[in-house]
Amino acid sequence: MPDTFVKIATVTVGSGGAASMDFTSIPSTYTDLLIYHSCRVNDAANAADMNIQFNADTGANYSFRRLTGDGSAAASGSGSSNALFYLAGLGTGTSATANTFGNTMVYIPNYTSSNQKSGSYDGVSENNGTAGFDHLGAVIYTGTSAISSIKLRAYSGNNILQYSTATLYGISKS
Repeated sequence: MPDTFVKIATVTVGSGGAASMDFTSIPSTYTDLLIYHSCRVNDAANAADMNIQFNADTGANYSFRRLTGDGSAAASGSGSSNALFYLAGLGTGTSATANTFGNTMVYIPNYTSSNQKSGSYDGVSENNGTAGFDHLGAVIYTGTSAISSIKLRAYSGNNILQYSTATLYGISKS
C-alpha cells in the first residue's frame, strides 16, 4: 500500500485550448506515478479518447487492452505492440452537455524501471442528457528508459479545451 502521494505538478488549460498537457523533468525519486485528468476536448463527439506519450517517444512502443461501456452496450478493444500511444481514458467531447468534463485516473507503477512499464486507467465521460461512458484499460510501454516526461493529448488531435486540468503525483512505497 502506498505511504505517500506527493503532488509533482498541475497543468490547467487556458483560453484558446492546448494541443497537449505536458509534464517535464519528472523526478526519479518515487516508485510510481499517478495522473488525474479532467478534460474536455474540441471533438464533435460525446466522449473522446485521451492518450499519453512518454519521453517524446512517438515510436510503435505501446500496447493496450480496454473495456468500454455506454450504459446500453459494452465492448472491448486492443492496440497491438505497434500502437503509437499509451491509452489514457476519456475526455468529454463538444457534443456532450456543456461544461461537463471526462475524468480519468492513470496509474504507472515502476516508472523508473529499465524494463517495459505496465499501467492501468479508469475513466468516465458523461452527457447528462443521454449517456455515460466508461473505459477501463491495461497498458504497456516497452521503452526501457525511466519516464521523465509525459505528454497528455486527445487521440483525435483536436485541442484540449479551457479549464481542463491534469495533476501528476509521485507515490512512494515503503
